Formats: sequence, structure tokens, C-alpha cells
Amino acid sequence: MREAKKPLETKVKSYKFSVYHTCLPAFAYLHRTDYKDVGVTLSLLQYDPGQSSPVRESTDSKGLMEEANQTGVVYFYFHPFSTDPAVAALLFVAFLLLYLGSLVGNVTIGLTVWRGHSLHTPMYFFLFVLAMREIGYSTNIAPLTLAGILSIGHVLISLPGCGAQMFFFILLGGSDCVLLAVMAYDRYVAICHPLHYHVIMSWRLCGQMTLGSLGLGFLLSLPLTILICRLPFCGHSEIYHFFCDMPAVLRLACANTRMHEAALYAISVAAVAVPFLLICLSYGCIVATILRMNSAEGKRRAFSTCSSHLIVVLLQYGCCTLIYLHPSSSYSPEEGWAVSVVYTFFSPVLNPLIYSIRNQEVTDAVRRLMISALT
Repeated sequence: MREAKKPLETKVKSYKFSVYHTCLPAFAYLHRTDYKDVGVTLSLLQYDPGQSSPVRESTDSKGLMEEANQTGVVYFYFHPFSTDPAVAALLFVAFLLLYLGSLVGNVTIGLTVWRGHSLHTPMYFFLFVLAMREIGYSTNIAPLTLAGILSIGHVLISLPGCGAQMFFFILLGGSDCVLLAVMAYDRYVAICHPLHYHVIMSWRLCGQMTLGSLGLGFLLSLPLTILICRLPFCGHSEIYHFFCDMPAVLRLACANTRMHEAALYAISVAAVAVPFLLICLSYGCIVATILRMNSAEGKRRAFSTCSSHLIVVLLQYGCCTLIYLHPSSSYSPEEGWAVSVVYTFFSPVLNPLIYSIRNQEVTDAVRRLMISALT
């Protein structure tokens, strides 16, 4: 009788061990994800040995990311623009052309100002600096985005790599916003104080303001990048964006991010709102001075020198305001995605065109550069 019970006892023990062995990863997963993915855990508890494991299926689809995360370094992947290879190929070509267009346009502006002795003035010096920063800004975003489009979301980026992209994004984007305010001040001095322009806008002051804008961008980018990189990330690792934008990365953290959102908002105010108010103040004085001019030709020339800068300001600050200067509760990933495409791909292409088309002196200098290059 005892011998007959042995196989049954062995089966019961084996079943208990099997249930325990099946449920243990589920409780470990529940503890690791901080109770965020209870639905996945319940599916693990309902695991039937006769069926394929949900963990195995997840590993098959994102095996590379899970393998990478086992090394102790957090990895992310970007949400693809499209899972259709034909659409992805078209998007890749379109974004590649935009990126190459931004490189060609900004390099042309830089060479034109560098080689055109008539353009060696503070106004065009700031335009040269803006063009060089646009090249760095585009190169920080475009290559990884193009790789993500081509691989349909299978490109991984580590947390340190994501932090580096965020750092340079804030550094170059923030310094660009400050530089646009500096350029508005340059126009204010040129129109409102023309006789003292070369005394006020000395090359020393131009260099100090350029380095100051870059230094301010550095001071804004470093603390926020460190704060975000020290957050714990667990569970979902898909960034619903095409680059490491701060709001999109913060949504993946499995911790309270109110302090980080407040820091992001404060930095956005310092990098966007304050320079924009200074630009408005400068242009308020410019408009008042232009309205007092008696010469129609003088008014036309004054407006023509400011119009290109105003268009770039509206494009840059309009996009930044839509993304970073509104409550995080109303953040829409789709809206952030669409607006980000405008200021990361279209804006660097449009800026050289705006400055060259709206400014006859730059247009003539570009034409001379092209003729000298071809002959």
C-alpha cells in the first residue's frame, strides 16, 4: 500500500515544485517592475506548460534589448515611424534629404561669411555661429533617427548614450535660443544707435556674448541630464519618440518625476521664455525707432534686415513653446513627435534659405562663392 502511494506523492511534489518554479519568476518580475505590469504578471501565473511561454515570446521579439539589459546597463529602443518597409524606405529618403540639405545650406552660409570680407560684421558673425551650431544640432539627432527608420525600431541606445544625446540637444538648442536674443540686440543697436554701433558691438563683446550663450546652454543641460540619468527605469523600454527627448524619456521612469518635470520647466523658462522676452523688448524699441523715420527707403531697409531674423525666431520659439512650456499633464506624444520633426529636420534646412533669400547681401555673396568654386 505504501509502495502504491509513492508515485502519487512523487507526482504531487513534482507538481508543487513545478508551480513554485513557474510562479517564482512572476513574483520576481512583479517586485522588479514596482507593480506597474500586473497584467503581464497574471499572464505568467496562468502559464500552462503545454503552451508557449509569454516570457519566451517577449524574448523572441525583443531579445536583443533583454540580452543587453542583463549586462546591468539600461537600454531603450525608439517607436518606429512605420512598420511598413515601403513607407519606412520613403521616410528614410525624405529625412536623409532634409539632413543633407541642412548640412549643405549651413556649410554654405558658414563658408560665405568666412570668405566674404564684406560680411565680416557682428551681424554676419552671429549668423556664422548660428549656422555652425545648426550643423551640430542636426548631427546630434539625424543619424540615429535615420538608423531607427531603416531598422524599423530595432536600434538600441543605452542610458548613457541617451543622456549624451539629451545633453547636446539642450546645450545646442538652449544656446541657439540665447544666440537669437543676442542677434536681436545686435539689430537693436544697429537701428536705434547706428552712430555708436561699432563702438558698442566690438569684436570682444561679440565673442563674450557667443561664449556666454554656449556657457549658459552648458549650465542648463548638465544638471537636467544628470537628474534624468539617475532615475530608475524598469519594465517598458520603448521611447515613444524618434530621439531621446526629455518628456518622452521621463514617461518611462518608474519613480516620482515631479521634481524632474519642475526642473525641465524651469530650464525651459530660462532657455526659451526669458530670451523671447528680451527679443520682444528689442523689437519693441526697433519698431518705435522705425516709425519715427522720415525716409521710406530707410524704413524698408530696416525692416528687411530684421524680417529674416523674425521668421527664424517665430519658427524656433513657436516649436519650443508647444513642447516645453505647457503642463506635463497635457503632453501629447503624437503632438510632440510632429512638432519635433519641424524643429529638428525642417528648421535647420529653412534657416539658411530664409537668411539667404531675405538678405540681398548674403545672396550676392553666395553667388560669388559659387562662381569662384566653379571657375
